[in-house]
Amino acid sequence: MTPAPRAFSHIGLSVPDLDAAVRFYSEVMGFYRVMQPTQVKEDDGDIGQMCTDVFGPGWNSLRIAHLATADRIGFELFEFDGNEAPEDNLPFRRHGTFHFAIQDPDLEGLLARIVAAGGKQRMPVREYFPDEKPYRMVYVEDPFGIVFEIYSHSYELTYSAGAYS
Repeated sequence: MTPAPRAFSHIGLSVPDLDAAVRFYSEVMGFYRVMQPTQVKEDDGDIGQMCTDVFGPGWNSLRIAHLATADRIGFELFEFDGNEAPEDNLPFRRHGTFHFAIQDPDLEGLLARIVAAGGKQRMPVREYFPDEKPYRMVYVEDPFGIVFEIYSHSYELTYSAGAYS
């Protein structure tokens, strides 16, 4: 028996400056704040132990904030003690997560706000089905080098037409 589809709960991002990231993702992206930035230390009881279970001993401290999208998907931002930027911010050949996607019908308007806030446009805006449907996409980077994609329409609508042509 095939299991029922699960709901997506949240994604966690490591950022170099938590306060700047909270401002970007709330003011530019429009996400709302669920929990303000909070400091967590390795010896902070249950939450410290939970982090040690995940990161292993020696992580020292981190700052964390929780935001959410319009469709209630959580957006967890972490600033780790001693964090560093990767040499390759789009490791597409490495197994694991290499991007996430945001949906906005005003893709070009959001793109302009991202670039104005210090982000980057990685490619031209592309249409999936030119002359058939108005579905557009573009890859961008936030001001911290995190790569993500913007879709003009929902994932299901974009891919329900079948294979690329």
